Amino acid sequence: MSKIKILFGLMKAPFLALTPACVAVGVGTAYWQTHEINWLSIVLITMGAVSAHICVNAFNEYFDFRSGLDSKTQRTPFSGGSGALPSHPEMEKTAFYLSWITFAVTAVIGFYFVWLHGWLLLPLGLFGLFLLVAYTTWVVYHPILCLLAPGLGFGVMMVMGTNFCLTGTYSWTSFVASLMPTFLVSNLLLLNQFPDVEADQSIQRRHLPITIGRKRCSIIYGVFLLLAYTSVVVGVIIKLLPLFCLIALLTSVLAWRVYRGTRQNAENIPVLIPFMGINVVINLISPLLLAIGLFIG
Repeated sequence: MSKIKILFGLMKAPFLALTPACVAVGVGTAYWQTHEINWLSIVLITMGAVSAHICVNAFNEYFDFRSGLDSKTQRTPFSGGSGALPSHPEMEKTAFYLSWITFAVTAVIGFYFVWLHGWLLLPLGLFGLFLLVAYTTWVVYHPILCLLAPGLGFGVMMVMGTNFCLTGTYSWTSFVASLMPTFLVSNLLLLNQFPDVEADQSIQRRHLPITIGRKRCSIIYGVFLLLAYTSVVVGVIIKLLPLFCLIALLTSVLAWRVYRGTRQNAENIPVLIPFMGINVVINLISPLLLAIGLFIG
């Protein structure tokens, strides 16, 4: 039982709920396009997406432990790793194997859909596989890439990839719908980096809270929130999204609260932590509301 608990720690299991929420948006765009539900494909897509999420989490746990970062980080409920490997260093190889096993599961499922629908899915899939390995080993040392990569992975790539796997085509609707989770998930990782600035800086990481400071990053956080909600409104206005997608704007009330809290407490991490929690809620509920809007529409 203890080893299972550690394994869940390596997976960062509580955070995996974000994946089906983002996949749901892609399923919604496909349903709005075809009015059909293929449950087997949806299950396979979700398995591949969750495997990808576990893969990047396990790589993150493994490389943070190897670099010594875990010993320098003050963990919060939303940052600083799970603490699984510092408490159980004998599980280091397990984390490594878990990373590559889930990488392989993701790749196999991805190539199945390439075989099913054609090579147009291949560039998206290969870039996604590259990000799984490169995020912790390379991306986190490049500030702009570190900001954009999480959103691209969970937004544009996951939503449009899901839509393609279900329809065999890309669509402007899936692109516009992907923008909300793209900006929100980039914001999620951005805000979660605030407590780790000093520790990350000690191993030469270079994300934006390190390079430009937390205060300026709180402005970027606000801009990305605005872009996330604006993308839904514009999508409805140009008729690429149904009117009911506007229910996703309901979380903007929470988003405004988090933005104000972040601006006022960017340097006060203990006070900032509850706002980080609300930010997680925004990331889970907003894509689900958007998906519901697509199904109703």
